[in-house]
Amino acid sequence: MSLAAPAARLALKAKFFRGLAEPSRLAILEALLHGPRTVSEIVAATGLSQPNASAHLSCLRDCGLVIREARGRHAYYRLADERAARLLRLADELLAEVALGVYLCTRIPSPEEASTAGGGGRP
Repeated sequence: MSLAAPAARLALKAKFFRGLAEPSRLAILEALLHGPRTVSEIVAATGLSQPNASAHLSCLRDCGLVIREARGRHAYYRLADERAARLLRLADELLAEVALGVYLCTRIPSPEEASTAGGGGRP
């Protein structure tokens, strides 16, 4: 086995978790834990603007995390895989035990700190 394969897997996994680390995308995924929703329902549940929610939904669709289904005149979004729901719930369980350490950690910037350092801004 070459060294590039494990490195490539780690890089892809890191990219996956960076995508989940964006608060707007995470809020959308959390809203979809409760079942399929329209963009309007996602906007109401997350407090995001409609254009912002739509941009993040497009990103999540492109990554294969969300599916869009047309039902009559409405489009509904849902999690593409139950494992995404399990991952979010598992993160909640783990965070319940390590929240203080994560909160106090100075080595990993919060999303707000990362964006002010030039690391954010893309949907």
